[in-house]
Amino acid sequence: MASRHRRPLLISAIALTTLGLTTSQALATNPSAPRPWQATHLADTAHHPGAKTASPARQAPLLDGGSDGGDDGGADEAFNSMESTAQFQEARTAPGVIAPGAYGAAWAQLQSMPHTGGSWNQVTDKPYNEDDPRYRDVNSNSSGGAGRTSGRITGIAADNGGYVYAGGANGGVFRSSTGGGHWEPISDRLPSLSTGALSLDGSGRLWYATGESNTGATSYVGTGVYVLADPRHGQFTPGMRIGGAELESTTIHALRFGGDKVWAATSRGVWSHSTTDLSGPWTLEFAPNPDYLPGGKLASDPSAPYKNIANDIAIDPKDPTKVILAVGWRGGDTYNGFYTKAADGGWQRVASLGDLPTDAGNVGNVTFARSADGSRYYAIDQSPAMTAGNPDTGLKGVYVSKSGSPFGPWTLIADKDKLMAAGSALQSAGYEPGIQSWYNQFLQVDPSNPDHVYAGLEEVFETKNGGQNWTTPGPYWNFGFPCWSIDPTKQTGDCSPTVHSDQHAVAIGSYHGQTSVYVGNDGGIYNRPVNGAVDSGGHAKDWKSLNDGTIDTLQYYSVGVGTDPADLSGKGVAISGGMQDNGESILRTHDRVMGSDFGGDGGDTLVDPKNGCNIAEEYVYADIWVTQNCAVNNGAWSTDPSKATSYEVAPPDKATSAARFIAPITADQKNTDTWVAGGQHIWVQNKGFAIRSGSEWKSAYDLGAGHFATAVAASGGTVYAGWCGPCNNQGFTRGIAVGNADGTGWHQLNLPVDGSLPNRYISSFAVDQNDAQHVFVAFNGFSRTWTEGPGAGIGHVFESHDGGATWTDISANLPDVPADSLNLLPDGGIALGTDLAAFYRAPGRTDWKVLGEHLPTTTIMQLKTGPDGRLYAATHGRGIWSTDPRHLGRNEQDDQGNQNN
Repeated sequence: MASRHRRPLLISAIALTTLGLTTSQALATNPSAPRPWQATHLADTAHHPGAKTASPARQAPLLDGGSDGGDDGGADEAFNSMESTAQFQEARTAPGVIAPGAYGAAWAQLQSMPHTGGSWNQVTDKPYNEDDPRYRDVNSNSSGGAGRTSGRITGIAADNGGYVYAGGANGGVFRSSTGGGHWEPISDRLPSLSTGALSLDGSGRLWYATGESNTGATSYVGTGVYVLADPRHGQFTPGMRIGGAELESTTIHALRFGGDKVWAATSRGVWSHSTTDLSGPWTLEFAPNPDYLPGGKLASDPSAPYKNIANDIAIDPKDPTKVILAVGWRGGDTYNGFYTKAADGGWQRVASLGDLPTDAGNVGNVTFARSADGSRYYAIDQSPAMTAGNPDTGLKGVYVSKSGSPFGPWTLIADKDKLMAAGSALQSAGYEPGIQSWYNQFLQVDPSNPDHVYAGLEEVFETKNGGQNWTTPGPYWNFGFPCWSIDPTKQTGDCSPTVHSDQHAVAIGSYHGQTSVYVGNDGGIYNRPVNGAVDSGGHAKDWKSLNDGTIDTLQYYSVGVGTDPADLSGKGVAISGGMQDNGESILRTHDRVMGSDFGGDGGDTLVDPKNGCNIAEEYVYADIWVTQNCAVNNGAWSTDPSKATSYEVAPPDKATSAARFIAPITADQKNTDTWVAGGQHIWVQNKGFAIRSGSEWKSAYDLGAGHFATAVAASGGTVYAGWCGPCNNQGFTRGIAVGNADGTGWHQLNLPVDGSLPNRYISSFAVDQNDAQHVFVAFNGFSRTWTEGPGAGIGHVFESHDGGATWTDISANLPDVPADSLNLLPDGGIALGTDLAAFYRAPGRTDWKVLGEHLPTTTIMQLKTGPDGRLYAATHGRGIWSTDPRHLGRNEQDDQGNQNN
């Protein structure tokens, strides 16, 4: 997760105004710029330990906040990381602690609900090229080298017959029978598509551990472990779960096999199960603080989710009864350390392992890997103390046990400096190798050579002699290398394609006699020959992206749709969307490959319905950028700044950090030139896509110090703004302000905290175009059935006919699941996107149905209606989907007909 790499401004603001240039255009003149100055890259994770809050049932509980000062990239990175984490989890947890089982109960209810007519179609089922040469404008990361990408891949397994299995962070498992590519989903029938680990056992069965363990803001807990006996042909079903509910609502970092037992490192300790008898429950082997487990006397403590985190298990290849557990919260806790069984059968700390630290301050996120012949054990260790105190890295080191025993002795074979000198692209203070070792880790030993190891951090590293020497076959990106130029014709030829940054998963497999290493990261899955070719800098020349469009695990926050001006029929649309760590995608009518016109994290999005090349994209903290030509640019701006066609137009709250990490923006539904953006202030501008400066925003209302907008909506000049502050579960407060876009008539609604209107995160509004006093509001989080917090309330959707003076709960039969996005459809019906599914309430009805068929079970962050009349869903794990609302009422008509008969 790299920050927005800021450089000191070389020209004063006064000079920029005089020249008539935006800051971005002026910076383009800097001849020493090693890459587009806006080169950005964000993973949705947390960096420094701090005030901890608990988890909802589906979201990972491993979340924290913190900040460090300064203006360097590392400080920006840490603060951005903290905010991204805080926002996503606060929406789902505040005002209290969420009890396990909430998501499972919602999913069970979903199974019995009727569906409307209509079917969802996948929109983003095309390759996504982040290096698309059409889009190299000032705010693009194009030409960095990652090529075709998808969303975060957190589990990989591969065999020697060409079968590869890849698990998306919130997208489920995909299978390829061709060594990668031509993927098909095989886990869509499961209640959780969040991937913790994928492993093939000795008999060829595929084990799928649900619950992503990367402790990021968008990591979801799972529903346990599933085993597929015939992974080459079968598909996962709920009946394939091993054990009972023991591992529900956990994250699972690793599955390790030894003897006839499988071990699971989870967010609630270390568990085991027989691999020969798959019946019966899991056995809890070790939890360092059992009072904090569900049912324990401290289970409701806000720190409970952090008290029993296990990261990995190392099993002695010569005696599988001898194991070492790597246990600990990556932000630091007194229980952090390595544990093994004592003579009395209990567990005790390991006091010494050689160079590998054993003290609580230096044992954090740990990954083990064993050689096939049992002669080597390797480990990566992240240090909580370094993460908190070292501005450049959190990596303590990479280690080897040449005895092959997990008990060592262990020897240090790499640290930050050694990896930095091995061809790393991370050479800037504040962002050096291992800066995200709490989030990015993998290890893989070549089965045919115990001294050949691939290690994943932000980049992919490789050693062929047991750690004496390292190379960086997968650098972070090519920006900064002498071979790089924004113009492909001017590159030296030594800049080979690389992988997307932020590494999470690895496996080695073979297809047609070619053995390859497969790596999974925030940009999908890639492979290369396990003994591939490198250039003079140690960078691989033979990476292949396997993100061919059939594996769509993109994690969207938003979607926008407009008529495509290039389509002569007038019926085609251009579709844009902002997503986690993969910028903003754009798909035009006749495209066979999606492009990326904005880099970094893509937040909220506005697209002109009448012209899909008029696009506003938010980076973070209301840092809004606008283009009126789809950001089509071949990079000419780098030598002639007047040719830049993207403009930074952020409202002032961006500069003062007075906005949420992903701040809400919208256009008035009756006047699309009037935009509303929310931070501490409600900002309004009336120039639409012709805006060119952040100074053109005017403050319509101040929500108050410490209050930050979470949702905004506007119709005919009437504006609704939902806010929170504090936004975490320590003193959580929420409210709704209503007023006019011209700054008049603003007032705070009286929202009691007695539970009648939930004291939870306000996620979305929908306003009746014919009557601005008729408004709907959606609340995130779970109800008081699952939330132990003040005023949690019940219900998720409420309706008002008097501008918010009074509200009616219209949740009816909705499952108790976090609600994310409301959309009023042309027929008068209501569409609702949730963390589980999309729902629909027909006009004149009070009950809800599941909206359409074939939409994967994943989070729907935003619903929008396009100028083509279709409803578009931005999912956070399975791309963008659409359906025709005209077909939704078919089952309603059937119901009416049955009633009449």
